[in-house]
Amino acid sequence: MTTISKYRAALPLALMLVLAGCGNQAAEPAEKAEAEKPEGEIHLTAQQITAAGILLVRPTEGGTGVLSLPATIESDPQATQIVSAAIGGRIVALNRNLGESVGRGDVVAMIESRDAAALRAEVEAAQARAALARSNLSREERLFALKVSPERDLIAARTAMTEANIALRLAQQQLAAAGVGGGSLNRIGVVATIGGRITARSVVLGQTVAPDAELFRVANLGRVAINLSLTPSDAGRIAVGMPIQVRSGERSATARIQFVSPVLDQATRLVPAVALLDNGAGLWRPGESVTATVQVGASTGAVSVPDGAVQTVEGRTNVFVRTKDGFRAVPVTVNSRGNGVATVSGLSGREQLAGEGSFTLKAELAKGEAEHGGH
Repeated sequence: MTTISKYRAALPLALMLVLAGCGNQAAEPAEKAEAEKPEGEIHLTAQQITAAGILLVRPTEGGTGVLSLPATIESDPQATQIVSAAIGGRIVALNRNLGESVGRGDVVAMIESRDAAALRAEVEAAQARAALARSNLSREERLFALKVSPERDLIAARTAMTEANIALRLAQQQLAAAGVGGGSLNRIGVVATIGGRITARSVVLGQTVAPDAELFRVANLGRVAINLSLTPSDAGRIAVGMPIQVRSGERSATARIQFVSPVLDQATRLVPAVALLDNGAGLWRPGESVTATVQVGASTGAVSVPDGAVQTVEGRTNVFVRTKDGFRAVPVTVNSRGNGVATVSGLSGREQLAGEGSFTLKAELAKGEAEHGGH
């Protein structure tokens, strides 16, 4: 009875009065006619339709589908970097704060560590060994030229020189992988490899961090990503390169689809898609919720109807088609909705439908189904 009461309450007073106006004298014929009505039909005269405030509309054939979807702005994954420490130690300097700009190669933090001291010491030791090997090789070349030293000593000196250079390059590469920058022997500088803005900072001065711990997050916000979630049927109508309109309040801009996932997200069972939006003026911020509108081609046999003409009754999506006796609920498949228009399949396009006020018919149909189900 809760469902019956809800839909009866939703039925506009005008229609209830119109339907009740027939009087008790026609009660028996009305009950007989009601019993003979096909399922899904609602009998109303033209006067009753007008009195109930129901407006008639016609579908538009060949309409373009419009997808209107909630979306979220994120940093462009290809222009975002996590700045981490390759070695563990204590943070002794933080050169950038949240929101500040950073250039590629800038030292953003300084770490004091025994590992840093060991890396720098190894580089200095390798440099000393390489210098000694070069000196020995020069001496052996002079002695060999004077025929004082045998050729095997010259070959040995060349081999030692080659090995020393290899060891020096390896030590320098290990130091470069850990970070570069000024400081004393036991300090290492952590640099940003891209330019942008600091969007996150995970540490404070004096904190001890583990190797590969995140210190900062840097994002180039000159371009941002629009994250979308599509139903599998909608995803089949979206292609890479397709333009989308992004709106938030009074702001709007055009982005382009960059990626449509070939697989469904396991948690949402939807298809992730990403569009890229130029943000040179800095109007859009990561984390912001926006509305994305996509113009897509209508499915074969689809027509466009006002969004208010589509009603859901008992889990079925219907429109109410005008008949000579009133209206008949016709099931349709909604392909897309947006900007007050729904693109549906299941109509010929020649029908006359209930537009504004169709909720009245939904309430009457639901009431009738509930009453028949209760008998």
